[in-house]
Amino acid sequence: MRGTAVVAVAEDSSLEELPVYNLHQAKSPDPLVLISIDSSSGSPGEVNVNGDTQGPNKAVGLRELEASLPITESRKGTVYSAIFHVLCSGIGFQALLLPVAFATLGWGWSILCLLVAYTWKLYSTWLLVHLHEPVPGTRHSRYLRLSITAFGLKLGKLLTIFPVMYLSGGSCVMLIITGGAVMEQIFKIMREDGAKSLTGAEWFLVFTCIAILMAQMLPNLNSIAKVSLTGAITAIGCCTLIWVLTLSKGRHGDISHDTSSVEKSGMRGFGNIMNAVGIIVLVFKGHNLVLEIEGTLPSNAKHPACKSMWRGVTVSYIIIAICLFPLAIVGFWAYGNNVRMNLGTLSAFSRFHRHDTSKYVIGLIYLLLLISCLCSYQIYAMPVFDNLEFIYISKKKKPCSRLVRAGLRLFFGGLTFLIAVAFPFLGSLAILIGGMTLSLLTYAYPCFMWNSIKRPQKNSVIWCLNLGLGCLGIVLSMLVVVAAAWNLADKGLNANFFKP
Repeated sequence: MRGTAVVAVAEDSSLEELPVYNLHQAKSPDPLVLISIDSSSGSPGEVNVNGDTQGPNKAVGLRELEASLPITESRKGTVYSAIFHVLCSGIGFQALLLPVAFATLGWGWSILCLLVAYTWKLYSTWLLVHLHEPVPGTRHSRYLRLSITAFGLKLGKLLTIFPVMYLSGGSCVMLIITGGAVMEQIFKIMREDGAKSLTGAEWFLVFTCIAILMAQMLPNLNSIAKVSLTGAITAIGCCTLIWVLTLSKGRHGDISHDTSSVEKSGMRGFGNIMNAVGIIVLVFKGHNLVLEIEGTLPSNAKHPACKSMWRGVTVSYIIIAICLFPLAIVGFWAYGNNVRMNLGTLSAFSRFHRHDTSKYVIGLIYLLLLISCLCSYQIYAMPVFDNLEFIYISKKKKPCSRLVRAGLRLFFGGLTFLIAVAFPFLGSLAILIGGMTLSLLTYAYPCFMWNSIKRPQKNSVIWCLNLGLGCLGIVLSMLVVVAAAWNLADKGLNANFFKP
């Protein structure tokens, strides 16, 4: 009989389920199953790829397979490495846009929405952390695998493949676009003599080359802990410098906090309000990496990974709150309705204070943001690297060599660079696509997964809470998508294809 089995993994004596398909959920094998174990051979340690049964010489050892994939290659992570990863993936340039949402919703509603989104995100993270190992010994180190376990093979893939791939590859494309723009700004700040700058595409290429060169030196997710630490420090430093310097310099007398000029009735008002809500909802990112980060931690019966991971998440989210809330509140207090979507608070600070602030200080803030983008690229690209290597192993039935791994990463870097050059306006679609992806993975799916896998008593508090939050998350996603589509139709889109 061919199907998925649970077998021991050498790294931490835990059990890993491959390919993320629970055999008991299907009546018959599905052709989409990528890896199956031929249990009739009596060799649970050998994995046949794509369901082939061509003898032991065509099989890949399960331990060797798991030990070669970037996410599960090393399970020697610590609470500290988990904190670094969560901070690096959780604090991004999107936080600079929070005052834009405040300008539409006003003080009260904005702070309320920010608190609700933060609490909801923290709760859904708690669910994912404890679903990583729902049965002692069975670990789900990838979001897609947990989704398939919860919803079944076909529905699980249908619901999560696009969101997971977009939030990894799409985030890398956005980091290239943002990083290229930041590099150009640094050049302009430092060179005041009007020297000719590189083109947008050339700045994208410089950023991509640096990012992929870094990736070649980082074989697995656990190996990028120091990079994530650097990314966390620079992201925190960038946010803190902006709001502290802004607060110290005060605000101009002509700054307005009046939101009455923003239309709030009819479809245009609906679009404005939900667009602001979408900015707040989507600023809390990194949900698609929680299980992967937890997969780098050792786990055993006495010390399951969820305990270490939750300690790391708790510390990380306290720091994230300390960064995001002052940045949003001080940014709106200082600049009011003058914050724009292009790098938000940072561009407003440069515009209002470039005459009374040293260019080296402003350049330092941009440099910190650039380093944060480069480090974030590494952690968001790792699930894609993992998937590409998995596909290679599925085809070749052997682990990737160093040369193949380097080639796959070069291919991904070239692909993200091409997309960034072809669609430099992708940021204008961020709320539309984010509503279809990030909001579902963050606010809806974890609640349904908990009820499906843990099976709490029907009509119990936890069952009703998860059902209600899951349904609310889907409704919220639909409203954000509709509002974003309406705004694009109403205000238009500057689709500058291949003209970054």
